[in-house]
Amino acid sequence: MRLRWTEEQIAFRAEVRAWMHANVPLDMRRATVEGRRLSKATQVAWQKALHGRGWMAPHWPVEHGGTGWDPVRIHIFEDEMAAAGGGPPVPFGVSMVGPVIVRFGTEAQKTRFLPRILSSEDWWCQGFSEPGAGSDLAGLRTRAEPADGRWVLNGQKTWTTLAQHADMIFVLARTEPDAAKPQQGISFLLVDMRTPGITVRPIVTIDGEHEVNEVFFDDVSVPAENLVGERGQGWTIAKFLLGNERTGIARVGQSKRWLEHLKTIARAEEVDGTKLIDEPRFRAKVAAVETDLMALEITALRMATAGSGDGDGAAGGAGPSILKIRGSEIQQRLTELAMEAVGPAALPFQPNALEPGWNGEPFGPAHAAPAAPHYLGWRKVSIYGGSNEIQRNILARALLGL
Repeated sequence: MRLRWTEEQIAFRAEVRAWMHANVPLDMRRATVEGRRLSKATQVAWQKALHGRGWMAPHWPVEHGGTGWDPVRIHIFEDEMAAAGGGPPVPFGVSMVGPVIVRFGTEAQKTRFLPRILSSEDWWCQGFSEPGAGSDLAGLRTRAEPADGRWVLNGQKTWTTLAQHADMIFVLARTEPDAAKPQQGISFLLVDMRTPGITVRPIVTIDGEHEVNEVFFDDVSVPAENLVGERGQGWTIAKFLLGNERTGIARVGQSKRWLEHLKTIARAEEVDGTKLIDEPRFRAKVAAVETDLMALEITALRMATAGSGDGDGAAGGAGPSILKIRGSEIQQRLTELAMEAVGPAALPFQPNALEPGWNGEPFGPAHAAPAAPHYLGWRKVSIYGGSNEIQRNILARALLGL
C-alpha cells in the first residue's frame, strides 16, 4: 500500500489542519507534546470545542452524532489533531462505552447516554481489571445480584484510570457465579459513580502521578435498565470493546508528534561539540524507530480500509492485537530515546500527584524535565488493554493455529 492522497483528501487535511492550529489551546499543545497529564478542565474544554465543530466522535454513526467519514479521513483527522498538539478525547466514553451502547444498547440507553458523552456532561471510567484479574479478565470476582428490579453490586476494581473525575463507570460483573466456564455468566453494567456505596482510593504510580485508582462497590444499587445487552453477554461485549481499545492504543498520530519532539531535543543537545541529531549512532536509532512508525501507519490504514472480514472492521480479528503490540513498543522506544538524549538532566524531578505537572526548578533545559516521568509512565502502555504477552497468545491462536 502506498500513501497517495487524492485531491479531496488533501483539501480535507488542509481544512482540519487550519482548524486545529486555530483552536488547540497552547497549554494543551505543550502538555501533549511533552507527554504531560492534562487537567480535567483543559480536557473538557477541548472536547467541547470538538463537539461544537461536530468532530467529537468521527467514528460513530451519523445518526448518533458521527461524521460519516471513511477510515482514511478519520486517520487524517487524528493525524492532524496529534500534529497540532491536540489531545484525543478521553477514550472511555467516546471510544469505548459509546460504541458499545451503539452496538448493544437499547434505544432508551442510546437516547440517555450518547448525547451526554458527546457533550462531555458525563466523564466515564472503565471497571474491568481487579486484583488477581487483570490480563486474566475472565477471573473477575465482582458480582451483581438481582433484587427488586435492580442489581446489587459488590466487589473491587483496580487500575481504574481517571476514576477520581468520573461521573459514570462501565463495569463487568459476574451475574451467574455457577456458570460452566469463567467467561460465561458475566454482564455489562452502567453505574453512576455518585451512587452510595462507591469508594474511590488513589494509586500514585511510579511517575509520581495520580492517574489510576482502586474502586470499591459495597451493596451498590444499579437500575435494571442499566444492563447493556443480555444478561451473561458481558464477555462478548468486552471483546468488542477491547478491540476498539487496542486499536486506539496504537496512537500513530501521537507517536509521530513525539518523534518530531524527539528530533527537536536532539537538535538542541550536544555530545563533544556535535549536535546529537548528527551523531551517527543516535541518528540511526531515530531512523529505526521512524521506519517502524511508518510501517505501523501503513498497517493501520490497510486494516482500517480492508476490514477484518468478521463484521467488526478494524476492531475485529487479530488486527487490534498487532496494532497494540507494535504501537506500544514504538511509544516506549520514543520515551527511551528522549531519556537517552537528555541524559542526567532527566533524573531530578519532583512530581505532585494532586496537580498536573512537576514542582521545583528543572535541572537543565526545560525539555529535559518531563522526560523521566514520561518514560516511567509509559511503561504501562504494554500492559493495559491486555498485556502484550496476552496479545501474542491471541496472534498465535488466530494466525498460526497454535
